[in-house]
Amino acid sequence: MADPIFDTPKCFLTQKRKTHIKLHIIRNEKLSAWLKKQDTSVRKGAAENGFDKEESILLITRNKNGSIKNITIRMDKEIRLYDMAQVANRITTLFSSNFLKSTSFEIQSEKLSQNNLGNAHIGWALGCYEFTKYKKSKKENPALLWAKGIDKKRANAYIQSVCMLRSLINTPANDMGPEELEKAARKLATTHKATIKVVKGKELETGFPMVFAVGDSSPRRPRLIDIKWGKAKDPKLTIIGKGVCFDTGGLDLKPSAYMRLMKKDMGGAAHALGVAKLVMGLNLPVRLRVLIPAVENSVSGKAFRPGDIFTSRKGLTIENTNTDAEGRLILTDALTLASEEKPDLIIDFCTLTGSARAALGQDIPAFFSNNEKLGKALQDISMKSEDPLWEMPLWQPYRRHNESAIADLHNSAGIPGDLIYSALFLESFLVGKPNWMHMDVFAWESSGRPGRPKGGCDTGMRAVFALLEKRYGR
Repeated sequence: MADPIFDTPKCFLTQKRKTHIKLHIIRNEKLSAWLKKQDTSVRKGAAENGFDKEESILLITRNKNGSIKNITIRMDKEIRLYDMAQVANRITTLFSSNFLKSTSFEIQSEKLSQNNLGNAHIGWALGCYEFTKYKKSKKENPALLWAKGIDKKRANAYIQSVCMLRSLINTPANDMGPEELEKAARKLATTHKATIKVVKGKELETGFPMVFAVGDSSPRRPRLIDIKWGKAKDPKLTIIGKGVCFDTGGLDLKPSAYMRLMKKDMGGAAHALGVAKLVMGLNLPVRLRVLIPAVENSVSGKAFRPGDIFTSRKGLTIENTNTDAEGRLILTDALTLASEEKPDLIIDFCTLTGSARAALGQDIPAFFSNNEKLGKALQDISMKSEDPLWEMPLWQPYRRHNESAIADLHNSAGIPGDLIYSALFLESFLVGKPNWMHMDVFAWESSGRPGRPKGGCDTGMRAVFALLEKRYGR
């Protein structure tokens, strides 16, 4: 049976259907001039549905017999990623399922750039995305004919990566524990002919003691997932993803309102796998490594306690001052392992701190970089990618807040500014001074918008890949 985690919307065709409708794009700055050239019925229709005042995104024109002649779509000069998601959603609400089953749509694409074409097709697919593992869809997706000149491989790579990321996060913890996350990683690795190693049991306890300490409280055993892909001669790139498949908060138990969404605490792992799928799917010339410490932070007689002290893979001792600050603990060992082989760049993704959300809200991830040039490059490219990120300072004087009286470090200061303290804490576990970027992401869409339904959401994945493509692309 097909794995729904890797499903993408069935919304593209290579051949026209019985009814075929052209989607004609008009730029906003040319809308008035275009309307003046139309007949009275078109101008009246535009006035009635608000198309002429830019209140409606599309206008349907019909033949004398009442059949649809074409659909005109209003757009800015550049097609943004979610513009066509709005169109796909609107078409779904306007027409019946029976009509959509026998109808195909086609973008008049002769004057569109590759970037606009790509955004149009990716946005259309994201507008059709639904998580249907537990509830059947009641809608029929509108079918778009692949436009001439579209880079299908690239469009599909983005669609597949975003949909996989969303579905991984949307899957509830009873069906997405450390073992299931490993299975998803194995399938991804197999698809792209990558190698995968999974460290568990005694080897995990001795080699990755912080991962083991956090995950040992759960019967769903902890593990470290290690994927490698690419040619040995290419630059080494390591992506790390926090894989806390569910977070109760441990003995420092979360209130139920905060625990409700903790199936998404493996959102960092989902982002890491999403970036990896783009890297492998588009054959970026790097030696890729993906590290995912996968655990469940549970409450049991074996649970690690506030006040416990552990020795990390690097040898630094950590006083656990908050069992709900477990994500940074499991990342320590992964960061140490990653930097031991001296890669060109290490990037970690994690749903780490509430203070990042307090600072920037849900849509904009905070990020940190120990390389000023890389940080600025990511900040700039994120805005161009419609995937905004905001750089925060690795303010070294704040290291004092991570100091413990009885160990080398503690994991939670318990005072405002935790997003910075946690980044500095993680930086302590690098070996040497590799280029490193730390992404503190939310990975969730709370309200729901066209192309971004309520649920798991990519926040920063596309921007990071854009940076990687600029840095390593041929």
